Amino acid sequence: MRGELVFVSLALFVAAGLCEIGGGYLMWRWLREGQSALLGAVGAAVLVLYGVVPTLQPAPFARAYAAYGGVFVVLSLAWGAVVARESPIASTCSAVSCASPASR
Repeated sequence: MRGELVFVSLALFVAAGLCEIGGGYLMWRWLREGQSALLGAVGAAVLVLYGVVPTLQPAPFARAYAAYGGVFVVLSLAWGAVVARESPIASTCSAVSCASPASR
């Protein structure tokens, strides 16, 4: 049963991250790049969904959000590289590696 909970938590972290980053990206495209307002509306709906997804976590609030922070950073870097086609700058990677538990 514990393995199932870990899988569910990881899947929810990824879903929340994709909603947060994807919704914010769509809003960015609308407001900063002059894309359609429909794109902005979809982005807003996805951001609302982001607010709902974490409530499905089996872990307590503080623990879930603390763990989610690390997942968000990794997903953000991956989104930037794959979707936005922007490579992270060295200072971003340095900050991420310094913040990781493995660096301590």
